[in-house]
Amino acid sequence: MFSILIPTFNNLEYFKICILSIKKNSNFDHQIIAHVNEGSDGTLDYVKENNIEYTFSENNIGMPKALNKASKISKKNYILISHDDFYYCPGWDIEFYNEIIKMSNNKYYLSGTMVGAGQVKFDAGDTYKNFDENKLLKNLEKIKTFNFQGTTKCPGLVDKEIWQQVGGWSEEFSPTGGDDTDFAMKLWNNDVRIFKGLGKSLAYHFGSITTRKKDKNLFTYLGSKGNKIFIKKWGMSINFFEKYYLKSGLDRNKNLIFNEYLSPLKQPKKNINFFYDLLKMKLLKFYLRVFYR
Repeated sequence: MFSILIPTFNNLEYFKICILSIKKNSNFDHQIIAHVNEGSDGTLDYVKENNIEYTFSENNIGMPKALNKASKISKKNYILISHDDFYYCPGWDIEFYNEIIKMSNNKYYLSGTMVGAGQVKFDAGDTYKNFDENKLLKNLEKIKTFNFQGTTKCPGLVDKEIWQQVGGWSEEFSPTGGDDTDFAMKLWNNDVRIFKGLGKSLAYHFGSITTRKKDKNLFTYLGSKGNKIFIKKWGMSINFFEKYYLKSGLDRNKNLIFNEYLSPLKQPKKNINFFYDLLKMKLLKFYLRVFYR
């Protein structure tokens, strides 16, 4: 059904949970493709021993390059982007399937709902050592969710033809930061207007375990660098695109916005706030082009 692309970087214990959950809780037969960055913790041996398809790099090449490399051996009609620290809950893939069969064309970007360290807060453990699978499964029906506008980007699903048309993820954002929103922008420019989060497709997220390994200042720098690249490339910031185009993003208090999904998106309403914020973007883009290297 799907080619599930999972970049992983010395995250073996979480990666095992992710793989086992896909095999245990999926309704369909999926192609799992790992991209092993370095793999010095035993990940490379694990994928070989368990006959998991994989691509490999001796060093950490980052999310965009890893996804693009893994996608080259995709055999399915749909590509699903995944983190390596997800636990996929029962029925996660049937929700994607039910949405796909409703579509009249392939112009859509669907995403699941992250539970735990995601938009739905629920504590079933914050590490692989204290992960309480039974607690999570017993409470799934009680977790209140809804279909929302926009996308969480991961787990995110597109038709492979669309993936190829936009060229996958943009590698100038490597190793990470801004790359996922850049992908959404490329989809928008390819006339994709259905950006829909599925409330019943749940994945427990431990919370960017790979990124946690990095120094906090480096993580902040990557996000800032990614936003600068995004502005120079598209003439607007990540938050501007998500706010006015995807109807999601961050509010004034830096909280994530999740609006109920009602219909395919349209061009943004160009009111005084839009033009005021756009002017700021134009000035910032000019500044970056002149002064930022």
